[in-house]
Amino acid sequence: MQNFESIVGVNFWTALFTLCNMLITFLILKKLLFKPVKKMIDDRQKEIADQYAEAERRRQEAEQAKLAYDQEIAQAKQKRDEIVREAAELAHRQERDILNAAREEAKAITAKAHSDIRQERRKVFNEMKTEISDIAIEIAEKVTEKEIDSDKHRELIDSFIDQIGEAS
Repeated sequence: MQNFESIVGVNFWTALFTLCNMLITFLILKKLLFKPVKKMIDDRQKEIADQYAEAERRRQEAEQAKLAYDQEIAQAKQKRDEIVREAAELAHRQERDILNAAREEAKAITAKAHSDIRQERRKVFNEMKTEISDIAIEIAEKVTEKEIDSDKHRELIDSFIDQIGEAS
């Protein structure tokens, strides 16, 4: 049984050496393994946190850019609507101006036509008066077979024709 105790038994010095060996192994592992692994894990966590922060920053930038683009699109639509409205107003103004100019031109043409008609009528009337005077003088000359003072006769005929013209 002593053999069993020596195999299974706990010796103080063996336990102390085992404990010292474990402590030295722990310190060596801590220095050589745990610190680099912890540093690597911390670096990786920091890198992941930085990537999340960068992703969040880019998302916010994208949202701001989207808002800016939406505002620009809204402004462009508003400007487009304003340009279309101004073009329509300009077209209506030009239409009114063209119609007014056409009316004025039509009035001017009508007034000129009336004026031309009045002048032509006076001209024809004066020509007819002259022809009637000449015919009347010829008839009177043939009737009397002598020449009458043509100026005096013309005055008489002109006054007679004027009276006829006023009556009609």
